[in-house]
Amino acid sequence: MLFYPNEKLALFIDGANLYGAAKGLQFDIDYKRLLELFARKGILVRAFYYTAVAEDQEFSPLRPLVDWLDYNGFAVVTKPLKEFTDGTGRRRVKGNMDIELAIDVMEMADQVDHIVIFSGDGDFRRLVEAAQRKGRRVSVVSTIRTQPPMVADELRRQADNFIELDELKPQIAREGGPRSPQQSPHYAQTA
Repeated sequence: MLFYPNEKLALFIDGANLYGAAKGLQFDIDYKRLLELFARKGILVRAFYYTAVAEDQEFSPLRPLVDWLDYNGFAVVTKPLKEFTDGTGRRRVKGNMDIELAIDVMEMADQVDHIVIFSGDGDFRRLVEAAQRKGRRVSVVSTIRTQPPMVADELRRQADNFIELDELKPQIAREGGPRSPQQSPHYAQTA
């Protein structure tokens, strides 16, 4: 990873995307270890975590994670999941946080030197380009080691650095290995 000790950096974590990438690599992320890792790389100004939550459920499996992150150094950005019926009559949920993440990147771009985006979503290519035009270095954290790869090729090419999530695994994996899907503090979301 190419970081400089005196550079100010900010993390922008697309929660559902990072969860999917880590799940594809068969590990759970220890967010305390992730925060500590990047705090050692430079001057960590802010770490954002984006996710949609089901507000109508009495208990959401995501709520304990969101609460923990909120109390442990992350700026958590949430919005309610939207339920809809697709063309085939199946109930679906939608919880896309792309706009929220993009706005925060552009607002923080004047306050940091290095932006780290944890997502493989190709929609962020133009966001990366816009931050680079402001003179910011941008790293993307995702994986090409799953089938299919979790990072869009155009996003990977646009970034100044691509950080393979699988290579961070020894430093950020939750002790004890992955949880079963029933225990997991995240669930699949459609964009």
